[in-house]
Amino acid sequence: MAQKPSIPKGTRDFSPVEMTNRNYIFDTIKGVFRLYGFQPIETPAMENLSTLMGKYGEEGDKLLFKILNSGDFAAAPSEQELLERNSIRLTNKISEKGLRYDLTVPFARYVVQYRNDISFPFKRYQIQPVWRADRPQKGRYREFYQCDVDIVGSDSLLNEMELVQIVDAVFTKLKINTVVKINNRKILAGIAEVIGEKDRIVDITVAIDKLDKIGLEKVNEELLEKGIPQAAVDKLQPILHLSGSVSEKLAQLETAIGQSESGAKGIAEVRTLFAYLEPFNLNTEVELDLTLARGLNYYTGAIFEVKAKDVAMGSICGGGRYDDLTGIFGMPGVSGVGISFGADRIYDVLTQLQLFPAATVDSTKLLFVNLGVAEEAFCLSILAAIRQSGINAEIFPDQSKMKKQMTWANNKNIPFVAIVGEEELAQGKINLKNMLSGDQQLVDAQELIKVLSE
Repeated sequence: MAQKPSIPKGTRDFSPVEMTNRNYIFDTIKGVFRLYGFQPIETPAMENLSTLMGKYGEEGDKLLFKILNSGDFAAAPSEQELLERNSIRLTNKISEKGLRYDLTVPFARYVVQYRNDISFPFKRYQIQPVWRADRPQKGRYREFYQCDVDIVGSDSLLNEMELVQIVDAVFTKLKINTVVKINNRKILAGIAEVIGEKDRIVDITVAIDKLDKIGLEKVNEELLEKGIPQAAVDKLQPILHLSGSVSEKLAQLETAIGQSESGAKGIAEVRTLFAYLEPFNLNTEVELDLTLARGLNYYTGAIFEVKAKDVAMGSICGGGRYDDLTGIFGMPGVSGVGISFGADRIYDVLTQLQLFPAATVDSTKLLFVNLGVAEEAFCLSILAAIRQSGINAEIFPDQSKMKKQMTWANNKNIPFVAIVGEEELAQGKINLKNMLSGDQQLVDAQELIKVLSE
């Protein structure tokens, strides 16, 4: 008996209806990206591991899908290396490439590789799948799409302002009620410095970033487990509990970490960004969240995270500034900032809230039923004219019973059916049926196009 086919856990197939809805998301996001002057690029699904490793922190490196070298990969390591079972050393021997973990690091590689062909500031968007060897669960997949938008070659905070505006525009169009949480890694660095753990910024931010998921008590336990002294953890507590308006939080921060050069810079950047945003009537709530850390190592300035207010879901969009990322690839001094929209989580939010439109531009609007050779020939000429008018239309390929063809139209949610039988053919007319209301009208080709274009 043949084994039942399946797909890997954490991946999904998408039906035509689902793809129509996904394209609605992609088209909406692309439209906003283009509105703000961003241009598209694509990069390969796989990158050299030397490009990917060390860019996402220790936890991120563990989630990279490695690709075995082609040929006899097992011949590369020695017998002793195989017996030692040192996964890191073995990986270096048997795998040179991996599936991309995100789109930001490949983008940084792209910028460095094509630096002589790029005009800076360079504004790009990229919509492609990424892969993470994570444990599949609700809202978390091993293969998923990201929709990234980045600006490199400019350190102006106007870029951060426009990214928040892009977030607002996208989710306003998608009708998702969201909140944008903003923080600054310089503030976090200042906090680490003030509590006496300047060199432990990565451990501190990775733990703080889990605050919403595991709670303060577990975060404190993780900090202690990583060797952060109890005194430093105690000093951190008041900062994690800051409250009030943005200006009030910043005033409290100035008192707490203003003596830190890095912290003072972060506070100034946050104040400037919120001043830029103040005149705009955004639909999206924007708040300063000092517990927001985003664990990726490459962020150096502003960091963003977007959550849907009406659905229990992790972040559906996030990003930040990364001043040092291109320097890893031999091109120092190029500042960048970007955000990534999680298309799969956005899809789940729209599904749960039932916010997908009833019909989209991908859907067939009209079906010609096929009732005979002469009728088919008459319909084909009109079908061509309808398609030239930009209306999605098709003809049933077989001369089957009317009931079968009408059922097929219903199953595909086609709103209009064109019926041409012997009487209609004799008059040179089409019997147009509205599948939703059941109404029918006799029209010629031009009238048909007019009705469908309304």
